[in-house]
Amino acid sequence: MRLVLADDSVLFREGLVRLLEEAGHVVVAAVGDAAALLEAVDEHRPDVAIVDVRMPPGQAGEGLRASLTIRERLPDVGVLVLSQYVETTYASRLLTGAPEGLGYLLKDRVTEVGEFLESLERVGAGGTVFDPEVVRRLLARTTRADPLGRLTPRETQVLEHLAQGLVNAAIAERLHVSQSAVEKHVNAIFDKLGLVRVPGYSRRVLAVLRYLDA
Repeated sequence: MRLVLADDSVLFREGLVRLLEEAGHVVVAAVGDAAALLEAVDEHRPDVAIVDVRMPPGQAGEGLRASLTIRERLPDVGVLVLSQYVETTYASRLLTGAPEGLGYLLKDRVTEVGEFLESLERVGAGGTVFDPEVVRRLLARTTRADPLGRLTPRETQVLEHLAQGLVNAAIAERLHVSQSAVEKHVNAIFDKLGLVRVPGYSRRVLAVLRYLDA
């Protein structure tokens, strides 16, 4: 894939460029601020932009604001947010838009290179990847009553795993339950969130987005 990378840490940026290129990807631009990110994406039209949250000049969510701009201008460009931080306001706006080709991972929770590269490939292919910790922190800011309060603890766990893009079989393995049990939980989630079948839309993704937009 052709990639644009934006991170204000030179050491991290250069190290990630090397890792990505060794994995067979092409980094067409590696920049250190949000303005340069937007210029690079406009110029190169990459498959995916890998973006940190806090960058110059303000170190207060510039990367996410730039990501929102990318999603608006160039919806075919995937965005993978890779950061130490969860900026809830802008993250919620980002994750409640079109879900295709979108991810949000926390740097300190990426423990295996292979998993990171797999997540990148998933975003590049139009999929979604959300770290469950991102989901939990966004949920923590929700205070008003909504259908999410009707979910059981197990259904909440299943929804967090849906946010990672896992299929039912993988969720069953992680939770040590049967696949049929997971299917029942997923259907219960759809029912409680009022998600009916709509041609062309994934109820699994819509469930995660409803979760974040509550």
